[in-house]
Amino acid sequence: MNLNYVKLVKIVKLGRFHFLLGSFLYFCIGAFLAVLLNAEFSLNKFLLGYAILFTAQLSMHYSNDYFDLEADKYGKPSQFAGGSGVLVENPELKKFSKWFSVALLSLSLIIAAVFVLLFSYPLCFFLFMVFANLLGWFYAAPPIRLSYNKLGELATISTGFVMPAIGYLTLMGTIDMLFIIFSMPLLLYQMLFISAVQIPDMEGDKLGGKITWIVSKGRKFGFKIIAVSGIMATLSFFSISITILYPSILNFKVITLISLIPLSLAILSYLRRTEDRKNALHLVNKNLISLTIFLTLTSFYFLYLIIS
Repeated sequence: MNLNYVKLVKIVKLGRFHFLLGSFLYFCIGAFLAVLLNAEFSLNKFLLGYAILFTAQLSMHYSNDYFDLEADKYGKPSQFAGGSGVLVENPELKKFSKWFSVALLSLSLIIAAVFVLLFSYPLCFFLFMVFANLLGWFYAAPPIRLSYNKLGELATISTGFVMPAIGYLTLMGTIDMLFIIFSMPLLLYQMLFISAVQIPDMEGDKLGGKITWIVSKGRKFGFKIIAVSGIMATLSFFSISITILYPSILNFKVITLISLIPLSLAILSYLRRTEDRKNALHLVNKNLISLTIFLTLTSFYFLYLIIS
């Protein structure tokens, strides 16, 4: 295939690169938490560790568009939902999308293997990266097709652990109870995320054969999940703030305060909940932007603590 400029633009659009920001922020939060818990910062480890996540997530983007092609024909792409829409309009890119995804997945595992060899990390580090890649691949790929078999939400929620865990593992070398406790509200934020991105796709997902919470219960139910997730996440951070589990330098009251941003949008969306797609889409976008702001501010707060 001759890659002229127009096709190159379509291939980049197919990758939905704007979603990489969220995963990078999750990675940073995990990595910076490790440093705050006395792990030594290594730029080489940080960059190579993120390269594993970067290629894994990008692989998932290309594979999901490939395997979701039939379902995407019924939907309307938006900023955060509905796939890229590129393969629907350009089916000649299907083969490229599939094999580029395979290449990226393979590259992610190669980088993980190199990481283990370079830094003498345990085999479980590599196995965790295998799990992360397979989770992304089988989200839409047969025979498991998680998103078509009532498991899409569970898979996405689990990424609230997986993405920051890759950052934490990269520098700490292990997963401990302090990280597991910290990841609990992040799991809730990914529950907020998946509910939000499914809301605009309700009709298309139903026609495409996906069995999601929103398809089963409707958009208003999705906004209830968003509100509950936001409330529980804030309560989780507040609960951590009144313990003595973490070093005193790490003030969870600050994180609790930051969490009021997605919480306020979650509650507002619940109060304005609607089954109308157009109005719901505006609420969804605000929620996802507020979640990105939370992740950004938390990352910068951790970085500030490290360098101060």
